[in-house]
Amino acid sequence: MDLHPKNVENLRRYNITAWFYDILDLPWEMQYRKWRPQLLSGVSGNVLEVGVGTGRNLRYYPPGVTHLTALDFSPAMLQHARRRADGASCPVLFVQDDVCTMSSILPDQFDWVVACFLEMVYSKDAKLRRRQDRFAPFVEKVYGARFDRNTLEHAKNTPGLVVTGTRFVKQDTYLLIEGRSAK
Repeated sequence: MDLHPKNVENLRRYNITAWFYDILDLPWEMQYRKWRPQLLSGVSGNVLEVGVGTGRNLRYYPPGVTHLTALDFSPAMLQHARRRADGASCPVLFVQDDVCTMSSILPDQFDWVVACFLEMVYSKDAKLRRRQDRFAPFVEKVYGARFDRNTLEHAKNTPGLVVTGTRFVKQDTYLLIEGRSAK
């Protein structure tokens, strides 16, 4: 696996976090499980999911998906995701690779690329922002994530990707970023 230098620490973090990730993520998952069917409803054909994590999306892919390649850089996360493969409506191939390099993935072989990505950003609401500030050190330590990492700008500047829309799915903190291939 060709690991991006910025992900060395994240790989170590997620190989540990994987063992209790689903428990830590449960409060958020109570909301996410309501959104997953809607977010994946139009997906079909040969699909690549980047950052599959513990595989929480697997059971929500619609019957029109003929094959799913599930990619994550953490072998521990993939181990947990494999347990959820029985709930998928299609065959699943698990691949250990870094989403930043995707060195094992051939270009133009997928009908869809899914990064089930709800970016949590800082709220403009002062009360909610204070709560986010309290949780920020924990979120960064455990998940390697930040509320101020400006993922939307990164997506807009990614070669081969066109951001087609954004919308908040909850308050002004859960930002859904949608895009397509530039080809």
